[in-house]
Amino acid sequence: MANEYGAEQIQVLEGIEHVRKRPGMYIGSTGPRGLHHLVYEVVDNSVDEALAGYCKNIQVTINPDGSVSVADDGRGIPTDVHPRTGKSALETVLTVLGAGGKFGGGGYKVSGGLHGVGVSVVNALSQWLEATVWREGKTHVQRFERGVPTAPMEAKAGAGSKTGTSITFFPDEAIFTTGIEFDYSTLAGRLRELAFLNGGVKIIFTDNRLELLKVEEPHVETYYYEGGIREYVAYINADKQPLHEEVIYVQGERNNVQVEVALQWCSDAYTDNLFGFANNIRTIDGGTHLEGLKAVLTRTMNAIARKRNKLKENESNLAGENIREGLTGVISVKVPEPEFEGQTKTKLGNTEVRGIVDSLVGEVLTEYLEFRPNVADSILEKAIQAFKAAEAARLAREQVRRKSVLESSTLPGKLADCSSRDPSESEIFIVEGDSAGGSAKQGRDRRFQAILPLRGKILNIEKTDDFKIYKNTEIQALITALGLGIKGEEFDASNLRYHRIIIMTDADVDGAHIRTLLLTFFYRYQREMVDQGYVYIACPPLYKVERGRNHYYCYSDRERDQRVASFGENAKVEIQRFKGLGEMMPQQLWDTTMNPESRTLKQVEIEDAAEADRIFTILMGDRVAPRREFIEANAPKLALADLDI
Repeated sequence: MANEYGAEQIQVLEGIEHVRKRPGMYIGSTGPRGLHHLVYEVVDNSVDEALAGYCKNIQVTINPDGSVSVADDGRGIPTDVHPRTGKSALETVLTVLGAGGKFGGGGYKVSGGLHGVGVSVVNALSQWLEATVWREGKTHVQRFERGVPTAPMEAKAGAGSKTGTSITFFPDEAIFTTGIEFDYSTLAGRLRELAFLNGGVKIIFTDNRLELLKVEEPHVETYYYEGGIREYVAYINADKQPLHEEVIYVQGERNNVQVEVALQWCSDAYTDNLFGFANNIRTIDGGTHLEGLKAVLTRTMNAIARKRNKLKENESNLAGENIREGLTGVISVKVPEPEFEGQTKTKLGNTEVRGIVDSLVGEVLTEYLEFRPNVADSILEKAIQAFKAAEAARLAREQVRRKSVLESSTLPGKLADCSSRDPSESEIFIVEGDSAGGSAKQGRDRRFQAILPLRGKILNIEKTDDFKIYKNTEIQALITALGLGIKGEEFDASNLRYHRIIIMTDADVDGAHIRTLLLTFFYRYQREMVDQGYVYIACPPLYKVERGRNHYYCYSDRERDQRVASFGENAKVEIQRFKGLGEMMPQQLWDTTMNPESRTLKQVEIEDAAEADRIFTILMGDRVAPRREFIEANAPKLALADLDI
């Protein structure tokens, strides 16, 4: 019988097979993020070996064929026969899920890597993988294809005293359907981050894809930071003006939890910039280590302010966001048994960490500032200024709120809202000018799409204090329409009125500028919203190509040229260049840019938060010199013919 249903029909997915069937469970996605995660998973093993004190150099290489090699000079994965599997420990580590020195303690005190799924998952999702281990005077080699060994491990003498492991793998195109090409800058950002977080470890990153890069020499970068996270803070603040030259540094260990904190305040920044890491993973959603740090900063600075008579008895305490204004801080904790929470597993949940951070940082910071009263004074003066500006901003906000209550409608008048009240299905298009707004309002699906037209260019909030921000009508409209709350307060996604916030600007220089100003606003005003993936960029077409009764939309010059070439040489073709969204008919705008079935949206993601922060400071900040240097350094890379000037 065809519809029999017994024990034989129940699928039991064994290890490797399960990974290949459900890769998302192990690496998050089968898109670019999951692809790059494979490299991180192998590198994390080498970093763990470095943290245990056995490895000093890690080499990451993208090979000409697109495969990746990760080699270290650690102890080498054990190669003796594993008592439970009867196979070599190397083969066991590469083929059995949850095998490795990280589980059950003993092998490593602390280990990085988010899922600890280890290198067996990389093996399962690779077309082929080759492992080489130098250990006990021998070179051990084994090759795998789609997770299955092609032959038992081979051992040859002659390795001398060399120790270490090298893993080379080629991702499986059957799994990573969006492509298996590694992006240099994505990997470089993470490797640089790892080198900062593990001071003294040298990571050499080489790209040997000469044909792809159209260069004659391989691209090589070395990341080596003796000062660890102190150098990280200095790197982020390179183009800002620090209030105190020396980066404040705290390091300690309690109950096997290692804590490292580096802090530096800057006079020309108006937001705080805290990066939290747990076991080398960036905790985007925060966690107990960041809560502990914020609490201890607030308590310590208020105590010092009272002691130094900066705050009088009858004055209220400075708020946490006042004290953190202009602060760049990195906190890195290493926890033996980490508990990660939240949808993306990027929030540290271990409750004991809060108290450990609080007490360790409290002691060291108090002592540091008591010996350096001038540093304490300059930080406090900035905090008190921030407190006064916040008070002025609060009064401005109250006026705005009162005014809107009198006018009976709290939402901005020019917002064309959608009928749905469910934020998870609603989206808002932020468009420039009324003509584009008119087309968008007519072309949208009223049920779930809202339109907010903005007049002109919004304020660049990178160089503006809070008082001016709240006075600005365009920014007021944005804050109330989106339900953003108040700058500096914890981000609460439940207050967001739309879960897709889409920037839709013209495909010209002004459009790009407005888009940059909006991204600066979102990044500085409510960065959590960007981190959690609520911000998108619409991709309107550049050209409409007509041939006879058929028409095609093209989103780039290359696509236009390919489309025209496909018609043959003498074909009669009409090409229309869209200068602005206002030129499009509402139906065209719906078909190309707004219809969820046919549009292209780019989700704004921040892979390398420190680098993003540095670029925002250079390009949007007050100081001209770093911006000029940036332009001079990058100008040769531009193809002038492609510029819209």
